[in-house]
Amino acid sequence: MARGHGRSYGDPALNESRTVIDCRAMDRYVSFDEATGTLVCEAGVSLAQIIADFAPRGFFPMVTPGTKFVTVGGCIANDVHGKAHHVDGCFSRCVDAFTILLADGSTKTATRTQNEDLFWGNFGGMGLLGIITTVTLRLRPIETTWFHQEAVVADNLDMMLDALDAHDATHPYSVAWVDPAATGRNLGRGVLTVGDHVALADLPTKLKDKALLVSPPPKIQIPFHLPSFSLNRVTARPLNMVMGMALRHGAAIAHYEKFFYPLDFIGDWNRGYGRRGFTQYQFVIPLKDGRQRIRALLERITSSDQIPFLNVLKKFGHEEPENVLSFPFEGYTFAIDFPIRDGLGDFLRELDGMVLDAGGRVYLGKDAFLDRPTFEAMYANKLAAWRNVKNRYDPSNTFSSNLGRRVGLCA
Repeated sequence: MARGHGRSYGDPALNESRTVIDCRAMDRYVSFDEATGTLVCEAGVSLAQIIADFAPRGFFPMVTPGTKFVTVGGCIANDVHGKAHHVDGCFSRCVDAFTILLADGSTKTATRTQNEDLFWGNFGGMGLLGIITTVTLRLRPIETTWFHQEAVVADNLDMMLDALDAHDATHPYSVAWVDPAATGRNLGRGVLTVGDHVALADLPTKLKDKALLVSPPPKIQIPFHLPSFSLNRVTARPLNMVMGMALRHGAAIAHYEKFFYPLDFIGDWNRGYGRRGFTQYQFVIPLKDGRQRIRALLERITSSDQIPFLNVLKKFGHEEPENVLSFPFEGYTFAIDFPIRDGLGDFLRELDGMVLDAGGRVYLGKDAFLDRPTFEAMYANKLAAWRNVKNRYDPSNTFSSNLGRRVGLCA
């Protein structure tokens, strides 16, 4: 199994009693076409590296998840998405080609028209088809590294979903924080943040000389794991109150660091969850009956004895028809952080059943608990096509992982 920066929340880059290959040294650029923004690089190049080197030249990743400390190869394996899926889709949309080392030792080039089954099988394929070596992707031309942002306060779930729907056509970026402590008539209360790129002409005078500012490495580090008992319902409530206030009163113009990567500001932030850690449970459900389904899921979560620390809501756009195992489809997606506590696995399996009943699925890139029967039911319309690709290019299961064996993608 190839491993990048190890930022997946689950076990896709773990391979018990087998081999894991650290690919971070594969971090060289091959070529760059400034006229088209097309970059050819090795798969171990990180988004942080691309931003540091190309943002000052007026280019930025086309699609980015909530951390920049991920490799390009990892972005393909998880087919990552960001705040603009309804406009920009997943990472697969900005990749034109890649080369991949296969189980038989050969290297193939995959594009939308050459070895296309291998091309699409790798997006969301969790690295189980081979080791990607180089990637050709398009970067976005930008005039500044700053973003307009606007906060929309919603008092309940209906208001929040109405706000998401209303801003779909007006803003390319949108993400909502939902108060995990809100119940009853306030269930779904939170803040929707929407935004767009700031053009140079619209940048305030005081920022003109910092138009393409790039952030330095994180200055704040959590030096040790906090005690697991320090995150409980009593401490979670004020922390979320502070988060809600900060979002309500955010600056009208924000740097990309705060707009895209607020957690990257703090090094080793995951230590705040203690040594037992946390899992992020992310699911998507269809728009049809989506409000009722989300309400039922939130009510079950808030009534449980588990502690939902962070709730993030987004709306996905149309699914790419060629994608095989990619996670998003048109619908509502929730990502919820749960500190690891006794009984969490059983509780998440209960949520799995509710998501499956709603016609939804769980994101493998963040999963740590999904079982094989539930996974196969959630991805039933895609699984046979992906397994055909696996059988064609890796029939002996040379490439494997803990996650792959857990959900039945490999032996």
